[in-house]
Amino acid sequence: MKLGIACRLVGTLLLATATVATAAPAASAVEDTNTAEPDGAASLLKAMQRDLGLSARESRLRLYRESIAEQVRHTLRRTLGNSYGGAHYDAASGRLVVGVTERSRLADARAAGARAELVEYSSRYLEGIAERLDESLRGAPAGVNGHYVDTADNSVVLTAERGSAQRVREFLDSTGVPTEAVRITETPSEPRLYADVIGGNPYYVGGDTRCSIGFAVRGGFLSAGHCATTGDGTSSPDGSVAGASFPGDDFSFVRSSAPGKPLVNDYGGGTVNIAGSTEAPVGSSVCRSGSTTGWHCGTIVGKHQSVRYPEGIVEGLTRTDVCAEPGDSGGSFVSGQQAQGITSGGWGNCTSGGTTFFQPVNEALQRYDVSLLTG
Repeated sequence: MKLGIACRLVGTLLLATATVATAAPAASAVEDTNTAEPDGAASLLKAMQRDLGLSARESRLRLYRESIAEQVRHTLRRTLGNSYGGAHYDAASGRLVVGVTERSRLADARAAGARAELVEYSSRYLEGIAERLDESLRGAPAGVNGHYVDTADNSVVLTAERGSAQRVREFLDSTGVPTEAVRITETPSEPRLYADVIGGNPYYVGGDTRCSIGFAVRGGFLSAGHCATTGDGTSSPDGSVAGASFPGDDFSFVRSSAPGKPLVNDYGGGTVNIAGSTEAPVGSSVCRSGSTTGWHCGTIVGKHQSVRYPEGIVEGLTRTDVCAEPGDSGGSFVSGQQAQGITSGGWGNCTSGGTTFFQPVNEALQRYDVSLLTG
């Protein structure tokens, strides 16, 4: 079966001062400011405690620090320009780490509240390499299953099945990209789409394919692109697939007159309220809602991930270490109360752990010119 949807709306970003970004309040202070928590916060915090090994107080503090880090990242990506070498959230220090390619600009990053590190490659340079690899991925040999930009390592990572490193190296040499900026890592298995014939919070495509709704938008909802094709009818709720993209992308828009709510099922008897879709940086905590395994959390590992599924290549995904299993495909990824993306696929399971990719939702919102329902 196949599942769900995810959507998001860009929220307002505030400029963080150096004082706020570098000195997060004491955990007790954050705890005091959260006596009246928003809908769904309790289940979100509980999942973070289970999967990230945090206390309730530490979970609240992390969400607060991550929101500040995202404000700093947004500012520095714009102000550093070609000197911006990517950024990631460091959970140990609770701060944003920003790569800078010019020594003279390190002070600018530190003044904005980030921990600045001198790196060799700019974010634009690495993203350019990733785009060139996209062009070569369709002709790659068996064993090559994707690539992504690792902002923490300042490199592009080419992923391959275990035991195929040699032919992957030969493939990389044939692409003509600067190999010094690329590293190869092996994965335990071939990525697969998280789609099955089981699920929760269902809608049905063609009467026999079952998918899950993640986030509602005005006029309907978004789902994974591999759930259906354009023109398919849906039931429970009734609707029609107004647009679907897969492979290449992995999202679809189902037009429906059914009442929509800005909520995500936490699979614990409650819901999480969605306030927007501000994009979280690498290193941030993120939680996934899926009909097979429920509510699980982890971290964002990389962005600009391309995945070579047996069914085709999907580009522009985000890589996470959140577990998932067949039937979770299409489910919602959430960071705090901000929608992040739509579950696409991955490998592993929620017993031993795994890797899961999501389709950033803002791209789907822009493609179909729809707005996320927020509350």
